[in-house]
Amino acid sequence: MAEERRTRATEAFFGRRHGKTLRSAQADAMARLLPALKLDLDAPAPIDLKTLFAVPVDGVRLEIGFGGGEHLHHETGRFPGTGFIGVEPFVNGMAKLVAQLDAEPRPNLRLHDDDATRLLDWLPEASLDGIDLFYPDPWPKKRHWKRRFVSAVNLDRFARVLKPGARFRFASDIDTYVNWTLLACRAHRAFAWQAHSPLDWHTPYEAWPGTRYEAKAMREGRRPAYLTFLRD
Repeated sequence: MAEERRTRATEAFFGRRHGKTLRSAQADAMARLLPALKLDLDAPAPIDLKTLFAVPVDGVRLEIGFGGGEHLHHETGRFPGTGFIGVEPFVNGMAKLVAQLDAEPRPNLRLHDDDATRLLDWLPEASLDGIDLFYPDPWPKKRHWKRRFVSAVNLDRFARVLKPGARFRFASDIDTYVNWTLLACRAHRAFAWQAHSPLDWHTPYEAWPGTRYEAKAMREGRRPAYLTFLRD
């Protein structure tokens, strides 16, 4: 039982859930739009995730911890025929995206505002065409590394829900977390790193819009790495 508690503790969401008070427009958008966009994890997951969306889609991708939603909103507009699920427990980040959706709706998007592990356990096996994890909390102190979202347990979750050949993409400006992720995926038989030279992991993804966090990291002299793994 003690071991089970320790395992669960490394999988939970450890970050802040609230920041500054929401602006009135953000709070209004959250109240009006989020209930319809939010997934109901108390109901059984559909056998076919495509039925979750208001428009026909040919596949479903997941972004975990989307921050202010810059990349997620960009991708949903770029691929209107793909369904997207976005996860962000931080209320202020969720509010930024939802307020943007008020002006630029995305019928191919659903949201989850709680711990991503709950969603991963809810999803059907081999149901996702991709998982993106960009700039997750690095937990830089060594005693906190066990809180990092990339772990053997969560890679098992990724492997269960990803289709064969689907991509897991990871970006970070923290060297120790990049190395941590490379070692974790190398140790997991389900994932193969797609890189042949340093240019492969220093080049942003196709049509990458960047994020405010990334711009700050680069101003401070930290060079991002963009890793891509294939589900075998």
